[in-house]
Amino acid sequence: MAKAFDISKIGRGARVRRSPYFEATQRHGCKGYTVYNHMYLPNCYSDPVKEYWKLVRDVTLWDVSVERIVEISGPDGFTLANQLTPRDLDKCRVGQAKYVLITAEDGGIINDPVLLRLGENRFWLALADSDVLLWAKGVALASGLKVEVREVDVFPLQVQGPKSRALMADLFGASILNLPYYDFIESNLDGIPLVITRTGWTGEVGYEIFLCDPKRGVELWEKILKTGRRYKIAPTGPSDIRRIEAGILNYGADMTLADNPYEVGLGWLVDLEQRDAFIGKECLRRIKAQGVRRKLVGVEIGGRPIEFNMTRWLVRSGGGDIGHVTSAIYSPRLKRNIGYAMLPIEHAELGTKFTVMVPGTKGRPATVVRKPFLDPKKDIPKS
Repeated sequence: MAKAFDISKIGRGARVRRSPYFEATQRHGCKGYTVYNHMYLPNCYSDPVKEYWKLVRDVTLWDVSVERIVEISGPDGFTLANQLTPRDLDKCRVGQAKYVLITAEDGGIINDPVLLRLGENRFWLALADSDVLLWAKGVALASGLKVEVREVDVFPLQVQGPKSRALMADLFGASILNLPYYDFIESNLDGIPLVITRTGWTGEVGYEIFLCDPKRGVELWEKILKTGRRYKIAPTGPSDIRRIEAGILNYGADMTLADNPYEVGLGWLVDLEQRDAFIGKECLRRIKAQGVRRKLVGVEIGGRPIEFNMTRWLVRSGGGDIGHVTSAIYSPRLKRNIGYAMLPIEHAELGTKFTVMVPGTKGRPATVVRKPFLDPKKDIPKS
């Protein structure tokens, strides 16, 4: 049998970009990176379970520069931004952020960024892993709008966990604690220009710090870690355990261009009653009226603790394949295997049982359950 290929030998070069914090992540022991939005994404410093407990008990620092920032500005900036998303931006004031979808003409999901409204006609899109810059530039060109679409050199960090509020107060003063959930402010730390949001990808209370001067990335990183020592801060990668507990979806895994908002439980982000048109509006109106044929559901998978899935796992029922698990992992707090599965609507009812083809097994019993698995009203991140 041929020897398995060593994936670490895949060639890399200058076309895969490094963040302003890259040197600092290596200095502090990052053990692995993946590629996301054409950049290196630090994904682990220690055992994922240890990083999970650090997140839910203390405070963590995570380089999320891969959330590349596309800026929309110019006289028609609002018009373009509102065309791109089915969420009504008339309801987004300056200084506010919104979780939004970007949809295609058939209602498929192109991306699920956090949108920041910096001015009446100026927006930032903090992107998941897909090439929205080219899509937005194409839409702008075809629409003939007076607008500029560009990627800006802004690089976010996430400070997350129950002690993040105290740490941020130490860094920026007690007034930062008055920042509402999904609002943002422009600020600085010892002259380092920043934008700070009350957002995150963890389900925990937290903040994102957007660095506006990439030359000062390592300096910012070290200042945060130094101040955070009293709170037992640690650099980590993304916690798939915690985000699955919270019902947070990962673009490219749990939703793709082939999926629409109603299938993945994000229909609440579609405002069909807004006065302006957006891309995919009529298709999404029709999908909502007709109902979906499949649905992303929460699942519990029986048996011993599973590792995070690296591929989609087949779901079987009645001797046939009916769907697939998109994300699944063992929750050490809930003490069970949890995840999401895309299933035909007739198999999506709570309590429905089926088999998940976990690699290395003959199949594991599984059941459709409610999601999120923890804190369904998001009381923790809003606190």
